Amino acid sequence: MKQIVPEKSSEKVGKFLKKHSLHKRDFAEMIGVTLSYVYNLIDETVSFSTRGTTIERIATVMEMNPEEFEEYRIPQEPVLIDEAVEIIRDYLNENKMSVVSFLKAFPRRKRLDMVDILRGALPLPVDFKELRLIGKTLNMPEEEIYTLWENRFRQVLESAGMNTYSNTGLMSEMLACAKKYILSGQD
Repeated sequence: MKQIVPEKSSEKVGKFLKKHSLHKRDFAEMIGVTLSYVYNLIDETVSFSTRGTTIERIATVMEMNPEEFEEYRIPQEPVLIDEAVEIIRDYLNENKMSVVSFLKAFPRRKRLDMVDILRGALPLPVDFKELRLIGKTLNMPEEEIYTLWENRFRQVLESAGMNTYSNTGLMSEMLACAKKYILSGQD
């Protein structure tokens, strides 16, 4: 019987970059590390990271589970993925868009944030223009982009201490005005 040799994590990364014609510099920016680290990682002159955040970012870009890397240690605290992230992932699948293609639609300085949003480490932006860019990249209807924004806006207000239920009238008026403004295309 032939023994199955598990593939090293650095080899997985190298094959992924080659398969997707992804430059090491772009990959480094997407996962928040230096270019030299990516070169050294693939050449195996440095050990593969054991830092959970780095492995999760690599796994997100590669569309894998972090557990597929032997260096990954499952966190003790469960990771809660926001419903909005699931909606974004559904649109990625619906559009048959890879995470790499999605990330390349954004300016370089925004790509790492997008990776962190996809892995559940950052919330969606509350800035409607940023959220619209995400939605337009995924061919989302404007109404759905607005709904994502409204839910995120409520989260921000609640986390700042506002009781949105006892302020229902104010919330309704504010959101009706915001919806009218946003959906009229004046933003």
